[in-house]
Amino acid sequence: TAGLGSGLLVTDESRPTAVKHRVLAPRQMLLRMDEGGREPVGRRTAATLAARLAEQLSWCDVVIACDYGYGAFTEEVTEVLAASRRRPLLVVDSRTPAVFRAIRPDAVKPNYAEAVALLGQPPLAPEGDRAGQIQDHAGLLLERSGADLAAVTLDRDGAVVLQAGRPSLRTYADGEAKTTVGAGDTFTSALALALAAGADPGAAAEFASAAADTVVRKPGTANCDPAELRRRLAGAGKIQPGGELPAWLTDVPGRGSRVAFTNGCFDLLHGGHVSLLSRAKAFGELLVVGVNSDESVRRLKGPARPVLPLAERMRVLAALGCVDVVVPFAADSPAELIERLRPDVYVKGDDYTRQTLPEAPLVERLGGVVELLSTVGGLSTSKIIREIRALSAVDEQRAGPDRKGA
Repeated sequence: TAGLGSGLLVTDESRPTAVKHRVLAPRQMLLRMDEGGREPVGRRTAATLAARLAEQLSWCDVVIACDYGYGAFTEEVTEVLAASRRRPLLVVDSRTPAVFRAIRPDAVKPNYAEAVALLGQPPLAPEGDRAGQIQDHAGLLLERSGADLAAVTLDRDGAVVLQAGRPSLRTYADGEAKTTVGAGDTFTSALALALAAGADPGAAAEFASAAADTVVRKPGTANCDPAELRRRLAGAGKIQPGGELPAWLTDVPGRGSRVAFTNGCFDLLHGGHVSLLSRAKAFGELLVVGVNSDESVRRLKGPARPVLPLAERMRVLAALGCVDVVVPFAADSPAELIERLRPDVYVKGDDYTRQTLPEAPLVERLGGVVELLSTVGGLSTSKIIREIRALSAVDEQRAGPDRKGA
């Protein structure tokens, strides 16, 4: 039904096909019974698999290696991946990621149990700080997996994304899962597609989380529906377009949730923004993001800004899983918004200090705390705009006078 051909499948009549039986109850899997051999496939089958893989590597853009321990990834197959002259993007989802370490995959997607096994760490209970445990051992996990990027899924707690030399990122599930069946496979596929399309790792992880959310909302095994994914990414329900906060959010004694707040122009959302927002969410159950209006951006950044209008900037922010509420403000400072919201934590980048952040005294007077997070070096909207303008000027020079006047 998906229009996929079966011509490249390899049949081995000496082995049974792997089959998984699941016994489900609302919101959890009670029992899983697997059938199928785990011994390596025979040499003839392995040689056929390796030959067909070598043929496909010459033209494909991305390879997803899903290794569930059923014997398909033999030495012959992994050697093809290691020796390919033109290796496409390689994303590995394996019960034992260390097996692929020598191949140096671009990304790995272990679940929590697989990650702590790779680290040699004891698993924590679901109510423990599993994300913190993974983040504390980011360098070791990347080194032992051999990957440039690792996305560790935490079932209903979202995922942690690790990348060498950069702050870790969090994505968050929406808490409406009917089951976790198929979530990992969907996350891996969507992550691989987004990375292959050139997405920043943070944006790729958000896309993958959104795709997985569309699957786990349905009972049993389900596919990711593109239309539903687009609706999920739109995030329209998070946006407060008039600048007014809902009563349940401004009722500080009664809201029952710890609120983190940050603000900015968020013009041309980039990896630095995603990193800061992801880490800001860790300070509260709810993350509220204030966004400068178009007029205030012009006053702060100059008449050529913003590049994107307010509605578009809010829509993109609302698509991030870590963001719960998006609200615009017209002033140059979010002070009035902070007065109404009274956040528990006010989060900004460390390009500010406690002394140079104008809103810090207000936040503390209202009973909140200020957290300054490290920024991702070399990333800024102004720099992106300068680079785009420089490239445009080069293109115009190459086009010549005739093309310029066309």
